[in-house]
Amino acid sequence: MSARPRLLFVTDLAYRAKGRRYCDEDIFLSSRLRQDFTLALAHPADAAALMDDFDGVVVRNSGPVLHYQDAYDAFRDRAVQRGTRVYNPLSARGDMAGKQYLLDLTRAGYPVIPTVDRLDDLGLLPAADEYAVKPKTGADSIGLRFVRPGMLPDLARGDVLIQPRVDFRYEVSFYFVDDTFQYALHAPDPARRWDLEPYEPTGDDLDFARRFIAWNTVDHGIQRVDACRTRDGALLLVELEDLNPYLSLDLVGDTTREAFVAAMKSSLHRFLATPATPAP
Repeated sequence: MSARPRLLFVTDLAYRAKGRRYCDEDIFLSSRLRQDFTLALAHPADAAALMDDFDGVVVRNSGPVLHYQDAYDAFRDRAVQRGTRVYNPLSARGDMAGKQYLLDLTRAGYPVIPTVDRLDDLGLLPAADEYAVKPKTGADSIGLRFVRPGMLPDLARGDVLIQPRVDFRYEVSFYFVDDTFQYALHAPDPARRWDLEPYEPTGDDLDFARRFIAWNTVDHGIQRVDACRTRDGALLLVELEDLNPYLSLDLVGDTTREAFVAAMKSSLHRFLATPATPAP
């Protein structure tokens, strides 16, 4: 590795997300990482062809991989084959690996929105007037539908997840670098997911979020634990974002934002100092 580590920062600056400007966040983050690293930006479709010239690859706001699935699969295959350091590591078990983790966590008794993928298992869910049906490979609410119970037989084909539609008070997100909590944001209005405000978590809130961080076993990386607060006050996991979680850094104070950048830099330095995974 060179004295000044070289990073390939993977992002799609042209991607448009509802209620968020992905490009602004990555322009800011990449400008700050350049203080410690020699850094170049690349579109996700170009990452596989470029990454061999770098000490590590940082995947940030690259958009849902459904939009470039073949290129992403080629990137993953090449990175695994060559033992490339990818941040977040490709061994993460949350959204990076699809939505199977929602099924696994449901079966394991974690506090998650109950989830099944077969009609035969509907009895494992609480009765509901409506159900959420989403693709197992979905992201950014792509393909999400809310349906009445009678429509489920036509939709449950094994490639979708089924959840009861939860009546919740608000959504809250907890942001971590490695296993260290950084900040939390919440959406007071359930109908306005990305109208976020700072949130001061309780000790119980952080215990909740840390259960999923511990389950995921990501030693180096950025994770966002998304949860909803039910009417009875409980928290339930909505998603465990560990591929390219949007960070909403424009909504936190300067001190919090600078602390996050410092934590990410330190995490990357530690990550790049670890032995690379040998090719199989």
